[in-house]
Amino acid sequence: MAARRIARRDLPDALRVAPGTRFRLRDPEASRTFGWAREEVELATRENLARLSELQYKMFADGRFSMLVVLQAIDGGGKDSTIRRVFSAFNPQGCSVTAFKVPSEEERRHDFLWRIHRRVPARGEVAVFNRSHYEDVLVVRVENLVPEAVWSRRYAQINDFESMLVANDTRVVKVFLQISREEQKRRFEERLAERSKQWKFDPGDLDKRARWDDYRVAFEAALSRCSTESAPWYAIPADRKWFRDFAVSQLLRQELERLPLRWPKPAFDARGIRIV
Repeated sequence: MAARRIARRDLPDALRVAPGTRFRLRDPEASRTFGWAREEVELATRENLARLSELQYKMFADGRFSMLVVLQAIDGGGKDSTIRRVFSAFNPQGCSVTAFKVPSEEERRHDFLWRIHRRVPARGEVAVFNRSHYEDVLVVRVENLVPEAVWSRRYAQINDFESMLVANDTRVVKVFLQISREEQKRRFEERLAERSKQWKFDPGDLDKRARWDDYRVAFEAALSRCSTESAPWYAIPADRKWFRDFAVSQLLRQELERLPLRWPKPAFDARGIRIV
């Protein structure tokens, strides 16, 4: 029996990690489409991208709000392609993308949020984080890079940091792209087989794949403990890229439409100006 289609406007709520709940990642969830067919999804995605372009332009002109989009996923989860396909709707003049790598020597001399706070968006802008401050409760935890007494305190520190951003008119939208273990295998094999994609493959990714269950537990803890009322997590099924793009674009569209955006008033009386 075909799954009942969830209404477009209700999709983000269906993907939201309810604050205060114990979230679990299950591979079958990664391929869900909530009753949507690919053809109608691709049309809806194009509509969303056009609308996102309009909304970003208005937010930039308004200049009172900003949006921070946090993208997290296990290796091969599709962060780069999501940025390329969805965030292409935004004018680069008002949108930045930061890929957080291993901390530099300077960054290690500060608290773990120092390098993050430096990259949050200015008013009127959108910032996208490809990986983020959550690496400090994910990789750091699984690879035992710091003691548990250190990383276990960071959940509350992250929540406080994000709450501060929201209180200062930055919408924090956190997206976890969920793929199955089998889909990760397929994507890694594709990278190895295609010359144009081999550069994206890191043999070290296989070490992380061998610790799939450990990373799953770490992601579950991060999503459970850091999905808050002001900055919830959204778990996006990402095995099917076409549905992933639709879900992410729909979420961003509704988040921007929630803002009370307005066109700024000119500092002159346009009615009295004549162009000759």
